[in-house]
Amino acid sequence: MDYRFQVIGYPIKHSLSPWIHEQFMKSANLQGEYTKNEIKPEELQEKFEQIKQDGIKGFNVTVPHKQGIIRLLDELDDTAEKMGAVNTVAYQDGKWIGFNTDGTGYVRSLKMKYDELFSNKENKKILLLGAGGAARAIFYALYKSGFKQIDLANRTTETARDLAYLTEGGTETKVFSLSDIEKKTNDYDLIVQTTSVGMVPNEKQSILPIFHVKESAVVSDIVYQPIKTRLLEQAEKAGAKIHFGHTMLLYQAQTSFEIWTGIKPETNDMDEQLRKILEGR
Repeated sequence: MDYRFQVIGYPIKHSLSPWIHEQFMKSANLQGEYTKNEIKPEELQEKFEQIKQDGIKGFNVTVPHKQGIIRLLDELDDTAEKMGAVNTVAYQDGKWIGFNTDGTGYVRSLKMKYDELFSNKENKKILLLGAGGAARAIFYALYKSGFKQIDLANRTTETARDLAYLTEGGTETKVFSLSDIEKKTNDYDLIVQTTSVGMVPNEKQSILPIFHVKESAVVSDIVYQPIKTRLLEQAEKAGAKIHFGHTMLLYQAQTSFEIWTGIKPETNDMDEQLRKILEGR
C-alpha cells in the first residue's frame, strides 16, 4: 500500500514536514510520499475538494488554515474542539476528521528529554509565557498529562485568564503580567516560552529576562530559528537545563503519522539531524 500525505499552508516552501515524514516512512518500512500543497486562503475549499479526488489520506495544516479548515471537515476530536484549531486531518471510516497534535507533540518532546519532570507531577510548578494558540495547546496537554500547578504570564492578563478556563478548574492556575513574573522565575520547575518572540530576524529579543532559576529547573522555548534563543542562552547561564523548540516540531509530526498509519515511528537521531538542517539555513 502506498501512503499519500501532504502539508497545506501559505506560504509553505520552507516547510520541513516532507523531510520529517519521509524519515518516518523509512523507519516504519512504508511506501509513500509526503508533499507540499501551497494553498491561498481563498482557494481552500476548492483545493480541499481536489485533495479528496487525489486520494490523499491525511494532511497537516499550517498557517493560515488552522481555523479555516474546520468548517470543511466532518468531525473534530476533543482536543481540536477545545483548541478551536486543527493541524492534522485524517480520512477515517469515510469521514474527514480534524486533530490538533501540537500539545501532545510538545509533551512527548519534553518527556523524551526530561522524563524526571513527569515524576511527582502534582507537586511540579510550571509557568507558561504567552497565551496564544501554542500556549493553549501546551497548557491543555500538560493538564491532560497530570500536571496541576500551571501558571500563566502574558502582556494582557485577560487573554491568559480566558485560557485558564480551559481546564474548568482542573488546575491551580495563577495569572501574572510579564513584569510581575520577572522576580518569581525561581519558583518554577518548568518555564515554557510559547510566543514567536526571539525568532529570526529578531533573535536578540527575549520575552523575559531570566537570571534566577530553581536548581534542576528546565526552561523551554518553542522558537526553533535560532535553535538556541536569547531566552535559552540566559536560562543556561542562570543554571537551568534547556529544551529546544525543534523537538516539538518533530514529535507533533510523529503524533500525526501515528494517527494516519497506526504506527508510532522511531525518531532515533532525527532531533539532531533536524537541528543541523535548521542551523544550516
